[in-house]
Amino acid sequence: MKITLFATLMISSCVASTIQSTAQSAGPVPTGVPASVATAPSASSQTKSYGLISVPELMPGILAGYLPPAALPNSLALVPPAPTPGTAVYALDEAVSKANLALQGSPRWQQATSDANLSFPHAAETFSCSMGIPINDTETPHLYMLLRRSFTDAALSTYAAKNHYNRPRPFMENNRPTCTPNDEAFLRKDGSYPSGHTTIGWAWALILTEIAPGQTDAILARGRSFGDSRLVCNVHWQSDVNEGRIMGASTVARLHADPAFLADVDAAKADYEIARAKELKPSRDCAAEANALATPPIAETKPTVH
Repeated sequence: MKITLFATLMISSCVASTIQSTAQSAGPVPTGVPASVATAPSASSQTKSYGLISVPELMPGILAGYLPPAALPNSLALVPPAPTPGTAVYALDEAVSKANLALQGSPRWQQATSDANLSFPHAAETFSCSMGIPINDTETPHLYMLLRRSFTDAALSTYAAKNHYNRPRPFMENNRPTCTPNDEAFLRKDGSYPSGHTTIGWAWALILTEIAPGQTDAILARGRSFGDSRLVCNVHWQSDVNEGRIMGASTVARLHADPAFLADVDAAKADYEIARAKELKPSRDCAAEANALATPPIAETKPTVH
């Protein structure tokens, strides 16, 4: 997949892009950034990676990832074909989607709305409670940078399959609300399969367990719930979420061969230990988050065999 140097991107069910791929694209990619991804341009101090290496922005507030285009995992080769009507997987997708409509307006719906917001600094705080520390550009700057750059790699890894299958989203079929109505026009043009939000959340979860291994269970549980929020939001199917986790893991596996990524992981580990030593507290209302997540969405209970 060939991607232009200044390719703009979306981030999952909402990564916007002018990504151009020649061999694997099924058509033009929608342009523009949905409201839930819009981020202000970074100050110069916010584009410095470990060792004061300046990182370019692909678009305002979105930094270049660690991986060159040719090194990104190929989602079209890694995920099975998108489910089609008449198959067991498609029937399960529809059943799960229908069941989760009951959560609209609930605390879990509100949490899903928050999880949909991939703009920074909001998105960086997703794992604040599960790690037990604040995550921002002042108190944990290297960790913050690590999330911003890996976000881009994870998001871009989904587009070969997204473009190829161009799968419609649940709200386009059931005509029910989503948790991000301002994004719906964009999402109608952005393929559902696999889920970019899930890819990003699961990639982050796997990375963060290396930084805070003592918090592994809490971090992975939050990574799972982050992807499940896409079911609650009525913007993704269960199989979108399942394969998003595959792409998240694939991206992290490839990142481990990148020296700059490994250097930033080491720097983020130091951030984490310093924050713990200072007894810094999470930046979110962890009790409210735990209460919302205590009501899990209706999700697949058995692994799907493709």
